Amino acid sequence: MENIYELWAKRNPEFEKRYQDTVLSVFSDYGKGVSQYNDIRGKIFGAGYEVYIIAFFIGLYYNQTKPLVEDTAKRKVLGQPIMYWGNIEERAGRKAYGKIREYIFAALVARTDIDWIALDKEEITAQSVVKTLIDKMEEYANFGFDFILDKLEQDPNYFFKESAFLNVFTSFLVNENNEDDSDEPDDLD
Repeated sequence: MENIYELWAKRNPEFEKRYQDTVLSVFSDYGKGVSQYNDIRGKIFGAGYEVYIIAFFIGLYYNQTKPLVEDTAKRKVLGQPIMYWGNIEERAGRKAYGKIREYIFAALVARTDIDWIALDKEEITAQSVVKTLIDKMEEYANFGFDFILDKLEQDPNYFFKESAFLNVFTSFLVNENNEDDSDEPDDLD
């Protein structure tokens, strides 16, 4: 019997089609496969799932979700099951980064409201738990795609600076450090 992680890893998350040309294809060779010419084409990432991972973590760290459009005709599956993300062979000094899947899964388990006792008692199915995890993942990524698109609309070159994505993620640290550190309890009024 497969565990929840294995069932989740077999899934292929969806995204809104409008982000294919506006975000995924801007930064990756989404749908074209990986080749030695990625750098020549000016793409920051090779595979589309790499941009999806970035979008997911933006949503996660902002703790913001955005539901996908209801119309399934306006959605598309990413094209590769999660279990294969980061398993690419070494190229251009890169190493496989399969551990990222485990971090994503752990974050989803921590941030998704699932009754694990009900699962253990077989009151809910493993498939329903996996669906809930995938839905949350898609919503985090959807917020992230929206965030990236908004930045690109404000400044088309925003993410084409050497440390642009790094700056997005380090901004979370700045926000975290600026939170109220006083020992006084929050006012409940």
